[in-house]
This record gives sequence, C-alpha cells and structure tokens, in this order.
Amino acid sequence: MRVKRGVTSHAKHKKLMEANSGYRMTKRRLVRVAKQAYLHAGEHAFAGRKNRKRDIRALWITRISEAVKLQGLSYSSFIFQLKQANISLDRKILANLVVENPDTFTHIVDNVRSVN
Repeated sequence: MRVKRGVTSHAKHKKLMEANSGYRMTKRRLVRVAKQAYLHAGEHAFAGRKNRKRDIRALWITRISEAVKLQGLSYSSFIFQLKQANISLDRKILANLVVENPDTFTHIVDNVRSVN
C-alpha cells in the first residue's frame, strides 16, 4: 500500500506560508522561495538578538560619557575611579541614573572625585 503525503505536505506549507505572511512578492507565495526566506530571516533574527545587546551597551557608554564630560572627566578615568572607590554600579544602572536622576549621578561623580 502506498503512502500518500498530501496532508502532511499541505500542513507544512500552510505553516510556512503563515510564517511568511508579511513578506513581499514570491517570498510569501512560492514554497521553495518562502522556505529560503524563512531560513534567512531566522539567521538574521539570531544575529540581531546578539547585536542588540552590543548596541544597547554602546548606548549606555555614550550616555555616561556625555554626562561625565559635563562634569569635567573623561569616561575612562571615571570608570577607573569608580573601581578605585569600590562603587559597584554597572553601566546600565549608571546610564539609567543619567537619564532619570541626574542629581544622583552628579552626587556619584562627586563621591568618586573626593575618594580619589
């Protein structure tokens, strides 16, 4: 008895087409092209999740750097002095303080200066 695969193929194709519903042109209509587009999109999404972490850290560093410049320090010397003063705040927290509580950030900079 032969095995008929139409039902499973149709289900796979339907699932693929639903995943590609927002794509343009043949990437959402033709199965072979849609499969390639789906795989490539997955690769880009994977890389993008890694790049997002890199980009956000760069944003934190930029924010801290600009805020510290206004206080008359460089970013690298500020980070070095933070470590010397045993203040263990990471860049995410420092950048958040720059945006939401600039007075607190100024107080931290003053503490770092007074210790060193």
